[in-house]
Amino acid sequence: MKVAVWRGFLASLGVAAGALALAAPALAARPRVLAVKFALDVNPPTADYLKSEIDHAARARYDAVVILLDTPGGLSDSMRSIYQKELQSKLPVIVYVSPNGARAASAGVWIAQAADVLAMSPVSNIGSSTPVAAGGGSITGDERNKVVNDAAASLTALARAHRRNTVWPGNAVRAASNLTATEALRMHVVDAIAPDLPTLLRQLDGYRTKDPQRPFTLHLAGAQIDTVSPGFLTKLLDTIIDPNLISLLFLAGIAGLVFEVLHPGVVLPGALGAVALIAALYGFAVLTPSWGGLVLVLLGLTLLVVDLHAVTHGALTVGGLVALGFGLALLFQNQSAPYRIDTWLVVGIGTTVAALWALAIGKGLAARRRPVAVGAHTLVGARGLVRPGGVVSVRGELWSARSSTGEPLVPGDEVVVESVERSLTLVVRPLRTRVHA
Repeated sequence: MKVAVWRGFLASLGVAAGALALAAPALAARPRVLAVKFALDVNPPTADYLKSEIDHAARARYDAVVILLDTPGGLSDSMRSIYQKELQSKLPVIVYVSPNGARAASAGVWIAQAADVLAMSPVSNIGSSTPVAAGGGSITGDERNKVVNDAAASLTALARAHRRNTVWPGNAVRAASNLTATEALRMHVVDAIAPDLPTLLRQLDGYRTKDPQRPFTLHLAGAQIDTVSPGFLTKLLDTIIDPNLISLLFLAGIAGLVFEVLHPGVVLPGALGAVALIAALYGFAVLTPSWGGLVLVLLGLTLLVVDLHAVTHGALTVGGLVALGFGLALLFQNQSAPYRIDTWLVVGIGTTVAALWALAIGKGLAARRRPVAVGAHTLVGARGLVRPGGVVSVRGELWSARSSTGEPLVPGDEVVVESVERSLTLVVRPLRTRVHA
């Protein structure tokens, strides 16, 4: 009986072990996908974030990386570094314009077209890739032909490599053409439409990529999806890369340091000014400012500070405001949208500075016109304290005094000065409020 029981137990263990052995390969074979959220502008910090995640996916042996794209575009150099990383990736790169309402605009079109698979959510759009001039204006003449033709050729080459529509990229660049997801699929600008990522991965099961230089066959149905988002530092640096914020940080930094120089020992304004200035200099390192604009801003600030200490009746303030306004307007003139200073910010800064300087200069002129208040008669109405020996302490000074009521002055009594005699004796009235000194 015992032998039969043991045989049954060992047989059960064998069956369980066999089942685990058969299940193990299935579990081990489950594909993994890294989904990278990119709802950001295209600039150096965000490009570094995206490229590092693509490298991480390759090192961690994921089966594919999916870029969840939603961007208005950004800087061409950063865009180029991203799509070159896509083309060099050792694993398939899928760009999915997602979620609903997302867009792949301007530089985002290049990032999308460089992908091995390009998909969109049902309510999304792609396009508007016309290059703009420094400062955001339209490019004209021969320069336009050179820039536009180069951009069109670059985008068309990416589309041709992945066997997509090679006519539309030229329209996107030359005419700012923009397509909905349905239009893009019908025109073969994208490879698929899906409502969510798991559905997209099921649709792509068995899909063979079209670029002969990057042949992949995708088996991603039911894949484990690991999603990553930009961290705090990436978001912070992306926020700082804003010409409006950079300009404010630069002005705040200069103001804090100037205040510390004029009022040594306060510490806090100088410390905060130094932090703001370092943040602004980082922004300058990424978005190279116009040196002419920078010199005008510094000249404007210098004239404003000098006018606070010189009798120019506001003439230097006017010159400083003009230099500051022109300097801010020109500071990032060599950058394209959206990396330009808002005109209303320039107007707001100029108006605010003008109001503050007008107030400061007005107070200074009023103080100069006010009669000089010196002499003993300025003590009338002041309160004092009776000290031993018949003297009164008023404003830290000891004065001879007598009571206006004829009462003796008692040490410790509080008094108020009613008048000052020619002999510089104070006539005081006791308040009968004893203060124990």
